[in-house]
Amino acid sequence: MRSGADSGGIDGVRLLDALADLLLGGRCVGCARPGRVLCGRCEALLPAGARPAWPSPVPPGLVTPWAAGPYDGVVRAMVVGHKERRLLALRDPLALLLARSAAAALAPVRGPVVLVPVPSRPASVRARGYDPTYALTAGAAARLAAAGRDVAVRRLLRTRPGVVDQAGLGAEARAANLAGSMHCPSAALRRLGERWPRASLVVCDDVLTTGATAREAQRALESVGLQVTAVAAVAATRRRWAPGGLAGHSESSVRRVSPSQNTH
Repeated sequence: MRSGADSGGIDGVRLLDALADLLLGGRCVGCARPGRVLCGRCEALLPAGARPAWPSPVPPGLVTPWAAGPYDGVVRAMVVGHKERRLLALRDPLALLLARSAAAALAPVRGPVVLVPVPSRPASVRARGYDPTYALTAGAAARLAAAGRDVAVRRLLRTRPGVVDQAGLGAEARAANLAGSMHCPSAALRRLGERWPRASLVVCDDVLTTGATAREAQRALESVGLQVTAVAAVAATRRRWAPGGLAGHSESSVRRVSPSQNTH
């Protein structure tokens, strides 16, 4: 009976995939197989955990960054498809990977958690009609909450004018482009202090490259008296994915939020 049920389930999935391809022209972003945007075979290849993924060189003062896997193969195709092609069906599997990164970062931490998405440029959000980083962060929070975590998502960061697209920029150019580019509005800070005065803060992004974006987000939060516990990302670029997850660095940080009384 079990074998028959399993066979029927597989046949049902194949039928749904065939219908999706017929009606929508869908194909897997990983292997181009007709059907769902992420087929069961490619989904089974996704990373099952997360580990530290230090950039090289490490931006001075960066808290421990975690990622579920390297930014290549199926994971890269998923991130690009979700962000650039607005394949919204990829949100949940990507959010699961981000949740695994955040859970690994928070393993030694107890108490409430606030996930802070890296802010997207307003022009990019308007062009896409969608904020992919916030969507993934919200999805990750839902999974952490289902696992029993006291978790919230808060858009604490805003970008200042003048930031250009990071694509193609090296480490120094990214750092220069992002220097002073983020800030934390006083109203958001005040609400955080009122509702989650002792929460652990985790900065969330889809991909960790040079670490410049994560470090700028951390700087902006720390400039108003907050302390960041870790950075969590879906993936890290391959040259930063050293064996064992460490790029010659052993720093480990677990910090608590302590909002400043000055909200200006």
